[in-house]
Amino acid sequence: MPILFYALLGLIAGAFSGLVGIGGGIIIVPALVFLGGFSQQMAQGTTLALLVLPIGVLGAWEYYKHGYVDIKVAGLVCLGFVLGSLVGAKLAVVLPTVVLKRVFGATLLLIGAKMLFWI
Repeated sequence: MPILFYALLGLIAGAFSGLVGIGGGIIIVPALVFLGGFSQQMAQGTTLALLVLPIGVLGAWEYYKHGYVDIKVAGLVCLGFVLGSLVGAKLAVVLPTVVLKRVFGATLLLIGAKMLFWI
């Protein structure tokens, strides 16, 4: 995948995180698996690596020791995530609560359906 893909993935995940308060992993892990061709372990390890300080340091280290972390991708997604979370947060604070709740619910529903039915 091109570098731009990973940076945009971080931007989108950051925006959703800022918008509806979900963790980046709910966006990043499925995107890396389904769009990036990563194994589940590589996707999870890479996602933990971009959240390393201090949240995922021990988990990321364990994945890294087994070869399941792509440091370059983690760095690029992290860069996009920082910017995207600001954009999402700015949008979230001006949206009506009911709209924000519907966006959050729809996001979880779509991801849940994808995980349950289109494995």
